[in-house]
Amino acid sequence: MASVCSEFPCCDLVDASSINNELKDGKQLGAPLRRFYNLNKRKSFAAFVASKREAGSEEGGAPSWRCCGRAFAAEASVHQHVARTHGGEIQRLARAQYERGLSRREEEEKNDSEPRGSLSVDVSLWMPDVSHVPNEQLEKGPGKVLLYYRYCRVDEPHVVCAWQRALCQRLHLTGKVRVATEGINGTVGGTRIAAELYVDAVCSHPLFRMDKDDFKTSDGGPECFPELKVGVFKEIVPMGLDPDVLSYRLAGVHLEPEEFHKEVEALAAEADPSRSDTVLLDCRNFYESKIGQFSHCLAPDIRKFSYFPDYVDRNVELFRDKKVLMYCTGGIRCERGSAYLRSKNVCKEVYQLKGGIHKYLERFPDGFYRGKLFVFDERYAISANDDVIGVCRYCGAPWDRYRLCTTRFCCQLVLSCPACRSEGRTACCPGCLAGGARRKEECDCTDGRPRIPQDVDGDGPLH
Repeated sequence: MASVCSEFPCCDLVDASSINNELKDGKQLGAPLRRFYNLNKRKSFAAFVASKREAGSEEGGAPSWRCCGRAFAAEASVHQHVARTHGGEIQRLARAQYERGLSRREEEEKNDSEPRGSLSVDVSLWMPDVSHVPNEQLEKGPGKVLLYYRYCRVDEPHVVCAWQRALCQRLHLTGKVRVATEGINGTVGGTRIAAELYVDAVCSHPLFRMDKDDFKTSDGGPECFPELKVGVFKEIVPMGLDPDVLSYRLAGVHLEPEEFHKEVEALAAEADPSRSDTVLLDCRNFYESKIGQFSHCLAPDIRKFSYFPDYVDRNVELFRDKKVLMYCTGGIRCERGSAYLRSKNVCKEVYQLKGGIHKYLERFPDGFYRGKLFVFDERYAISANDDVIGVCRYCGAPWDRYRLCTTRFCCQLVLSCPACRSEGRTACCPGCLAGGARRKEECDCTDGRPRIPQDVDGDGPLH
């Protein structure tokens, strides 16, 4: 058997030969499909264990489980029981979920590659005239990175996807764009004139009705992204909840940066902000808040936004009868995050920072947000002030410049200062430092963090 799953130690991950024997036609699976199968097995194991939890078992005491007529008070015990007794059922559930996932992927790839001739609208009607612009100005020169989103009804997302791909290619833009029936979310980089033409094109599209102020900009260019990726997805921000069930229309009240600043100022002025009736909630991931955050914020220890709903469920009492001020990079995660928090019906009020940290820093570069702003491109961070709140993971010296772990296959980020890097300390955790070849979900620095078995495809912009 392969190494055990770090989320559920008793959920044995089957090896490659076992997977190939189980799945359709006995075809040999490559590493990506084996990882996809293992992910579905972890999900199936988690769902099976969750189904055995006794109703109301956490009311006034610890959780408990019941399976095969036996009661289990420890999570490890029920994991061992399920792994030993119900392996066949887990295998069948995982296989069914794997097959469904493959079918969805194949359908998405088929739809995404739909030829232009079958589109119901000629996307060339929405393309800007660039005949007056020398091609060199679209490829070379000072650049910008754009960050934006728009929630709206998109009846034909594949038409919008084809237009976006053609538009970005014509303007020599790189980056990521997600299109769904609920709207569009993108971050792209190009020369300044290419960026301006892109903003004009999106603003002039009758579907989105956007203004130039809806775009967040920073210094950069096409070099900030390795390629252009445009696709159709279920959600424009990967939260893992069906948009038809949890709509952005349920979001909290939007506060302009000036209004948000006053609220944070009032919180900071309180004698003990930690005991306040106001909660300042960071909706981002732990590695983002490690290098920059608002003063007196609550920063969840989550690794992906798809873990945010579970964080709220586990900590719902933190928000009971409180006024909650939420923020994220550009505002989009707060749209769905505030909607989920409001659905719990425990908060007194829920507000969110309009335009996110990006817009706040434009107005208050020396305000209550200190440190760097993490961005999802090859810059990793941009700055509006000189504060360094991150530290080197090896020596503890002030440091906030992320680099990828240098261990093969690992995709985790690491804060390692120049002095430590010069000594070969370039890995994200002791396991990787020892030279182990890890996959991105099996790293020691991830093992100690909450692992929620509801991963979704995170391929795309997030802000």
